[in-house]
Amino acid sequence: MSKNESFRFYAAEVSYFSGKVRPIFRYKGIPYEEIDPTPQVYRDVIEPRTGLRFIPIVVTPEDQTLQDTSEILDALEARFPNPPVYPTTPVQRVVAYLIEVYADEFMVLPAMHYRWSFTESEAKARADFAKASGNPETASKFADRMKGMIPLLGVTPESGPAIEAHLRELLDILSAHFAHHDFLFGSRMSLGDLALMGPLYAHLYLDAVPGRLLSETAPRVCAWIERMNHPVPRSGEFLANDALPPMLRPLLDLIGRDAAPLILDNVHAFEEWAATRPSDMTEPPRAVGAHSTSLRGTPLQRYTSPYTSWMLQRPLDAYGALPAGGRAAVDAALAGSGLERWLAWKPNPRMGKKHFKLVFAG
Repeated sequence: MSKNESFRFYAAEVSYFSGKVRPIFRYKGIPYEEIDPTPQVYRDVIEPRTGLRFIPIVVTPEDQTLQDTSEILDALEARFPNPPVYPTTPVQRVVAYLIEVYADEFMVLPAMHYRWSFTESEAKARADFAKASGNPETASKFADRMKGMIPLLGVTPESGPAIEAHLRELLDILSAHFAHHDFLFGSRMSLGDLALMGPLYAHLYLDAVPGRLLSETAPRVCAWIERMNHPVPRSGEFLANDALPPMLRPLLDLIGRDAAPLILDNVHAFEEWAATRPSDMTEPPRAVGAHSTSLRGTPLQRYTSPYTSWMLQRPLDAYGALPAGGRAAVDAALAGSGLERWLAWKPNPRMGKKHFKLVFAG
């Protein structure tokens, strides 16, 4: 097959991580076909190729399977490098990776809370699942599983007010930022924008209750979502001289205050578990028990995810690959934000990927 043939994108409109990947195809002008993940598609394509029941996946024109949105974006950026959506300058690059961790690993809290803690949102989500799959019975069972997960994430009636307060502050910060810039780092979409699209579009913009919240209180965020979904191909630039727009500092402070401690509690709990694992264990389970953490003073009990450690390695690796001057510039940009703690973390054990699964890498 030639490189110019279409990629196959197995995805769903209301899927968190499908929303993260879709805009890169449109922005870079990559030919693709989006395919709904019907029960037959899961059975005949997704499971045989990956051994998993997760979307999205991408199948290249050469019939290579890409799974995991971070690795999908990495692969598409490498194959279609111009114009880049991964900033190449030190501060913007590391900050984009940090925002990806936040969007993937923390924003699941408001995304799942607003979808499943409100009757109106739940009803719409169930209807959307049934419409997408064409099989109401299968869709209902899937919805039951998703709703049943929220206590494991720390989403409870007690934590709801803290989660909602975080989202309101995020929307205020992004609204102020998008008054001056089309995207996070200027007039070009970035890895950070793509990551934020997962929760902000697929859940919060499309679901009933948070959709009203966004339209009534954050119209500039809604306009950004539309720009992301319908970008002008290959347009725009990142800010010159590795600059961060002024309103990104409040965003970094918010992430450092609310998300950084929660994420670190997870990785430290995983490391404690891993220290006692059998010596011949090559890959961890998807969850390794629960740990205690908190959000805005509210105690949370959350399942411990090995995957969070793999995600946090991404900005750490980007930071570590920089020359000394680049690391110094990042240190200065993050000073006092709370995110220094993420870049000071030393993973033990280090995690890798093999055949679409996490493995212990040392």
